[in-house]
Amino acid sequence: MLRIARHPHTTARRTARRLLAATAAFLSLSSTGAALPHSVAAATEPAGDSVSVTPASPQVPAGVTAGVAVFDRQTGTFTEQLAPAATFRSASVVKLLIALDFLWNRSPDTIPAADRTRLDVMLRSSQDAAASHYWSAYGGPAIVERMVTRLGLADTAPPPAGHEGYWGYTAMSARDTVTTYRHVLESAPAPVRDFVMERLRQSTRCASDSFDQHFGIAAAFDRPWAVKQGWSGRYAKGNCGSVGTPAARGSDASAPSSAAGDASVDLSRPALHTTGTVGAGDRSIVAVLTLHQDGTSYGKAYTDVGRLTRSLNVPGGTAPKGKWYGTWGQDVAVRAEPVVGDNLLTRLPAGVEVLVGCQKKGQLVSVPPYTNDWWAYLPQYGGYVTNIYISHPDDQLPDVPLCTSQK
Repeated sequence: MLRIARHPHTTARRTARRLLAATAAFLSLSSTGAALPHSVAAATEPAGDSVSVTPASPQVPAGVTAGVAVFDRQTGTFTEQLAPAATFRSASVVKLLIALDFLWNRSPDTIPAADRTRLDVMLRSSQDAAASHYWSAYGGPAIVERMVTRLGLADTAPPPAGHEGYWGYTAMSARDTVTTYRHVLESAPAPVRDFVMERLRQSTRCASDSFDQHFGIAAAFDRPWAVKQGWSGRYAKGNCGSVGTPAARGSDASAPSSAAGDASVDLSRPALHTTGTVGAGDRSIVAVLTLHQDGTSYGKAYTDVGRLTRSLNVPGGTAPKGKWYGTWGQDVAVRAEPVVGDNLLTRLPAGVEVLVGCQKKGQLVSVPPYTNDWWAYLPQYGGYVTNIYISHPDDQLPDVPLCTSQK
């Protein structure tokens, strides 16, 4: 729940000043390396300060359509179910089925090196090219049909007629996603289980298409966790990684830019899914499948999925320490130290909510009309952002501790 700012008049003045300063800010690029938003983006800057997290099952943000299932493997019961049978286009979550189909009668220890490499990047960094290779080589929709029969999936179906070539249009539900993970953990041969889960535990923050994929489960809980995420929609571009990382458009490479017809699942609204396991021994299986309103930015969808995931009852899960804050600005730099220089770690999705662990003084940064020498440490990124881009009216965040000398 968003907490009301303690300085409403200050906040109003700050927002107004940002509106007046937007043009000047473009001409005077921030020394953080982050391009400032245009006036409309500044006007929609998240208000208030920290976001308090009080789990209540489940809290679906306005404008979001969700299917949720959380299964506690220790008790053998579901702790959360919200429209668990509702079907969504799977986006990259179907890569689990693609990998399991290829490994059905094969041991990971005996497959060619090229296949180990493809499976590795498909599962860890969600590479689309690898998925398309297997989709083309092993029958496309037939892969889904085989896995439906093998795993006893109730809601999963191949892409609709006219879209057979697009693996991301495979229909899946939250409960079928749980069934898939249960197969991996409880029924698959040990080498297959270990191969798949090891790669999901090693999920890279930056996906192959330059999108930050550590939303949802990966942000809501401390390790151990393992994730396979999915995203599809007309998001602006991926900006994850260092300066040299190429940007990518948000539309799923497995899908056309627009789709219509009599499909049983929504093929157009932006989708963002977080699935995987949480806790020691993979205690809980979590599946959160979501659709968002047309025009939703990646940062907002990322934030909404995070809030929904944090509201769930997930046995074995531990919430990370820190305070959640909104951010403003585009391509905001996360740096290894609280100074400007050759130390860029990655960039934040525009307007995303972040976990702030602590803060400290560093280099004075000027983003006219603002100057600030306070920096926020983001433990989940392992780096700092200038407090200028944290959505709070004060230079120093009032409810965040000082960083130790080790940070």
